[in-house]
Amino acid sequence: MGEIVKLNTVKDYNDFLGVETLHPLVNVVDMSQLAEISHGLKNFGFYCIYLKQLECGTLLYGRNRYDYEAGTLVFIAPGQVAGIDDGGVSRHPQGWILMFHPDLLRGTSLARQIADYSFFSYESNEALHVSEEERTIVRNLLVSIRDELKQPADRHSRKIVIANIEVLLNHCLRFYDRQFDNRKVLNRDILTRFEGLLRSYFAEETRQQGLPSVAWCANQLNLSPNYFGDLIKKETGISAQEHIQNVIIEKAKEMLVAHDKSVSEVAYALGFKYPHHLSRLFKKYTGESPKEYRTRR
Repeated sequence: MGEIVKLNTVKDYNDFLGVETLHPLVNVVDMSQLAEISHGLKNFGFYCIYLKQLECGTLLYGRNRYDYEAGTLVFIAPGQVAGIDDGGVSRHPQGWILMFHPDLLRGTSLARQIADYSFFSYESNEALHVSEEERTIVRNLLVSIRDELKQPADRHSRKIVIANIEVLLNHCLRFYDRQFDNRKVLNRDILTRFEGLLRSYFAEETRQQGLPSVAWCANQLNLSPNYFGDLIKKETGISAQEHIQNVIIEKAKEMLVAHDKSVSEVAYALGFKYPHHLSRLFKKYTGESPKEYRTRR
């Protein structure tokens, strides 16, 4: 793996690309205006969204290498490492880059909501593939931001730029919904594998393993936790964590009725560290304690 270039600020990336810094916290770059882009791994200190419009080689992103296609949106959050790790260059690149620093959003509603855009934590193979119509929407918003940055700054400038970023992110949520819908067969397969994974997990005593987490399940299915969670919510209407808890409750019911184990023994067998955690979860889902449930059966 090559040397990682640390890009702390938007200006750092502007300098790396050889473009003018119109604003210290945000920029839009039309890559077709660049003669070439030097390849390499970069550690980003800000948010970055790439709209790729040509076959662009292999991107190293997260844990995976990804041959990204024309019409792909890739989202990078502060602290992530991404780039093409071959030391080469792309000549006459096509596409767009939106970069914005968290400081741009300070004190705004988007600053409080940015974590809700979970696609910033998706893995590369979970990138967003957009249609020509969707690409046009994205390009138009990027052009609007770029044009605003070229205007003399006034008291409205920041609000307008942030508003356009938020509209773009909300469109991306819509596009991901479409992508989830278009991958129903694949998603159902993942849901089936998830359910099978939980059945296997609780097939034997699991006290030494503890309870299965969303992150553990996602890792077993080779997905990022956020993408996995969004997929399960889209398919079932409940979160992956709720799905896990439902399975735990059903398994607890089965054990309470079929075995002579105490409630504490059932809790430990399921992987709870403390028995009262099972009792609290059980009452939340059923409205009664494990003892009350056993007594009624």
